[in-house]
Amino acid sequence: YISNLNNELVFTMAVEKLMDVQVPERAEYIRVILCELNRISSHLLFYGTFGLDAGAMTPALYSFRERERIQRLFESVTGARMMHNYFRVGGLKQDVPEDFNERVLQVIQELEKAINECDQLLSKNEVFLARTRNIGVISSEDAIALGVSGPSLRATGIPYDLRVIEPYSVYDRFEFDIPVGKLGDSWERYALRVEEMRQSVSIIKQALQQLPENSPVMASGLRRLPRPPKGEVYVRAENPRGEFGVYLVSAGETKPYRVKVRAPSFSNLQSITHLLREAYVADSVVILGSIDIILGEVDR
Repeated sequence: YISNLNNELVFTMAVEKLMDVQVPERAEYIRVILCELNRISSHLLFYGTFGLDAGAMTPALYSFRERERIQRLFESVTGARMMHNYFRVGGLKQDVPEDFNERVLQVIQELEKAINECDQLLSKNEVFLARTRNIGVISSEDAIALGVSGPSLRATGIPYDLRVIEPYSVYDRFEFDIPVGKLGDSWERYALRVEEMRQSVSIIKQALQQLPENSPVMASGLRRLPRPPKGEVYVRAENPRGEFGVYLVSAGETKPYRVKVRAPSFSNLQSITHLLREAYVADSVVILGSIDIILGEVDR
């Protein structure tokens, strides 16, 4: 529910792959813009709550102020602040408002300044460094063995990002970096997310420049309730927390025969017993916070 649009995208892509549906370019670009804004929104929430985990109150005030700008934009586009239900099989529920481009530009201009403010406020704070540096260290080999993905894996030095490794939607048309760490400690898991917000801003700027005008946002000839042919498919994408996958089995009906979700929080949490070894009890809150789990992705 914190990365709702990113998760909507994977399910719709799974059905589209099963049905061999070609999504209009305008819809693809709008999807990318909204998903990257959702990534920033998710990372801002992490920034604030992780600051609280380490004993700092002010970062939460900064992050919620900036996150609210994105939430207001989402509300103007989808009509909701959390469960957006905006992506559709074949495109979007409806086109974005007329002033969408201007509003997004204004939001990302403010976000650029805010990300730098957040970075300066917390990243090099002496107490914060003492609480996070060399705390909760994991090697790249152990991270891979435990199924870790996303920023938690990239913090160990593995430049694994599905937007680059297996480009989906229109991500192959953008230039951006994959931030990576070296130690795989709590501070690097935090710092990577701060840098990822900057990369997301860069992707949004490029997407706005390339966004087709006066084009359809929905594939033609689709039923209101899609009826995919019989078959199975697995599609994955880069959720703010890592690899989010959907395994879908169709029996040729309007409802899927089976859906299995591979949620990154569930897999990343498996590393906690490794990360807590030889750590102080006081460090456990910081280590757990650095994984950035959402219990909605963990609870079965």
